[in-house]
Amino acid sequence: MLPNRMQLSRQTEEQLKKLKSYTGITPNVAARLAFFRSVESEYRYSSDRDNQKLDGILVLDKITWLGETLQITELALKILYPQIEDKSLIKAWAAHVEDGISALRNYRNLKDFSFGI
Repeated sequence: MLPNRMQLSRQTEEQLKKLKSYTGITPNVAARLAFFRSVESEYRYSSDRDNQKLDGILVLDKITWLGETLQITELALKILYPQIEDKSLIKAWAAHVEDGISALRNYRNLKDFSFGI
């Protein structure tokens, strides 16, 4: 499934950190919300269109990134992308987080954020 050490693109990471400064929601929790928001919006990753570089500084283990959503996240990725090998699923996960955070990144406080999701 997903590798034990995971990271995002620098741009996505900056958006997660910016959201934390506004709302107090940690980057790993925001990444979980962003991933599922992206899946629900029917965004689909395509390795053909992928030019994303996973060059973020924040490298965490997958249990920290995914928490209690670890199994459902891996299962969702396997169902959505059965043709993608395990090593490439990290890019699909990162693409979903990037897509999902675009809808969440502009909230300025926790109250607005909670109403927005």
